[in-house]
Amino acid sequence: MTLSDDARYRWQVLFRVLAAIFGGYLFTSLLTVFLALVWPMPQAEAVVAASLLSFAVYTAAIIWVFSVRSATRAWVGLALSCAALALMNAVMLPGGWL
Repeated sequence: MTLSDDARYRWQVLFRVLAAIFGGYLFTSLLTVFLALVWPMPQAEAVVAASLLSFAVYTAAIIWVFSVRSATRAWVGLALSCAALALMNAVMLPGGWL
C-alpha cells in the first residue's frame, strides 16, 4: 500500500514540526550551555548573554528545519550538531559528564 501525495506531504510536515520543536530546543539548549562555558566574561553575565541569544538561535533553527530539502536532512543535521555540542559540553563542564 502506498501513501497518496497528500498523505506523504502531511507526514513530512509533521516530521518537520517535530524536528523544529524538539530538535531545535535540544540544539538551542546545548548551544546555550556551550556558550555560557566558553565566553570570556563573568559566569553570571555569560549565562544571561547566552540565554538571550538562545531566542534568536531557536528561531533560526526552526527556520532552518523548514528550509532544508527533506525532514530526514533536518533530523540528521540536528542530531549531528547536537552530538557535537553534547561532546564539547561534556569535555568542558567542571567535573565533566565523562
